[in-house]
Amino acid sequence: MKRDVRILLLGEAQVGKTSLIMALVGEEFPEEVPPRAEEITIPADVTPEKVPTHIVDYSESEQTEDELQEEIAKANVVCVVYDVTKEATIEKIRTKWIPMVNGGVEKGSRIPIILVGNKSDLQMGSSMDVILPIMNQFSEIETCVECSAKNLKNISELFYYAQKAVLHPTAPLYDPEEKQLKPACARALTRIFSLSDQDNNQILSDDELNYFQKSCFGNPLAPQALEDVKMVVWKNTTDGVQDNGLTLNGFLFLNTLFIQRGRHETTWTILRRFGYDDELELTDDYLHPQFRVPPGCSTELNHLGYQFLQRLFEKHDKDQDGALSPTELQNFFSVFPCVPWGAKLYNTVCTTDKGLLSLHGFLCQWTLVAYLDVRHCLECLGYLGYPILSEQDSQTQALTVTREKRIDLEKGQTQRNVFLCKVLGARGAGKSAFLQAFLGRSLALYEVSADLKFMKPSDAACDVACFIYDLSDPKSFSYCASIYKQHYMDSQIPCVFVASKTDLPEASQQPGLSPAEFCYKHCLPPPFLFSCHGQGPPGTTVYTKLATAATFPHLNAVELGAASFWLRVALGTAVTALVGFTLYRVLAKNK
Repeated sequence: MKRDVRILLLGEAQVGKTSLIMALVGEEFPEEVPPRAEEITIPADVTPEKVPTHIVDYSESEQTEDELQEEIAKANVVCVVYDVTKEATIEKIRTKWIPMVNGGVEKGSRIPIILVGNKSDLQMGSSMDVILPIMNQFSEIETCVECSAKNLKNISELFYYAQKAVLHPTAPLYDPEEKQLKPACARALTRIFSLSDQDNNQILSDDELNYFQKSCFGNPLAPQALEDVKMVVWKNTTDGVQDNGLTLNGFLFLNTLFIQRGRHETTWTILRRFGYDDELELTDDYLHPQFRVPPGCSTELNHLGYQFLQRLFEKHDKDQDGALSPTELQNFFSVFPCVPWGAKLYNTVCTTDKGLLSLHGFLCQWTLVAYLDVRHCLECLGYLGYPILSEQDSQTQALTVTREKRIDLEKGQTQRNVFLCKVLGARGAGKSAFLQAFLGRSLALYEVSADLKFMKPSDAACDVACFIYDLSDPKSFSYCASIYKQHYMDSQIPCVFVASKTDLPEASQQPGLSPAEFCYKHCLPPPFLFSCHGQGPPGTTVYTKLATAATFPHLNAVELGAASFWLRVALGTAVTALVGFTLYRVLAKNK
């Protein structure tokens, strides 16, 4: 919403523009009227909409054509004043003033206009019969107000309507020629309906309507008022009310009715409560609330975030089978401008035996997004309506910033629930098979492509690094050794080496030290053996070591061996207290 309003008064000489301004300010009809009033500013605290309002007068005898055009360009709304007793001043609205203000301007960019019929005290009847054809001709005309500067009739109302035309514009919402909501407005209201339909039955029940009403306007509707609303919709639509609740068509009709009756501020209140700006886009402040993450800290969903997401999962699990089908997932993302998760999701999180997205896998993915890209996580929670549905100031309440890792190292303990393991290795070393083998374990595994160039410290940053080399390929280990020496040797990041494809004959790694000698030289645990082709699922030794190293990064190789035992004992509580986590594959070519 605009921070202030600039109102320009135009019209023929002697129609009373200056008198109207002076009557508003002085609250009495001026005895002497100057050729032009100085620009005045009305403070926010005395205006109905609580925004500063600047009122600008125009005098043809005092100002040049260039000055007039400059004032029109700065105005948010133009009041075209006419004398109700002189038809010539009314005709000039059509032939002179509106073309001057909006001539050649595209429909969506036109300045809103308020028609002001002054000197109503000198006429018994109304000028509306003459004005209505003009209003029908020009869609930018918001309304017409008949008033009297002399009798102080409708003076404050005139400026209220001018304010409202700026702060609650009709143009983005409604097409007066088609007599229907504009597509962008209908899309925004459809999203709001979907978020408010908390049981996902395509109908807003009385409880859902009252929750919506209280969220937007502060108070629920009285029972009779609620019935009256539904009765109006029922009488005017064929499918607006079903099962004693409001359908989407009924909800859209109701907002159309508000606008047609000049109550478009009601629809704007709804839109702004759900984060929309004057262009019907979600504001950056809403999608990306300020959220500071100091260096060395990470981000995790907290219990509020998990509870909210679980409720939404259950809402969209229509068949209550504990999983989201592709159709149910598409419905979940209907409130987004585009689907943020692609088909690769099903290869990176746990799914059911039918290949559907389980609650566990669903929460895994959200855990990962919160850890890897907190800005994107805040944006997604915004699309899902977290602040409104959770009655919180913003979606930052769904996240926790962990303590700096430096402090964890100093204290020898961590408060984190999510750990990131980067899996590195040459092409063909078996990284993907390794990740798939531990899918669903309590560690976020992140595959780094062999093509990735480490350009900045964050490229290497993680809680534990896992270097995988192909035991059967004599050149595979040298890649791991090179990356380790360049980016990890002098860091405090714990590192673990894994020899993959142990079901194949071992080859002598060339050149330099053997993997075991290399690890011994750099005070690292000896390489762990791994194969995905053995009998049964792979052992948990490697996984436990990675989890232990991430959880206790201050321990050396010997101490880690002892800690592994205690981690195995407490693995179900210490690391997986909230939710099992996931793996994540990132290929440089897909970035």
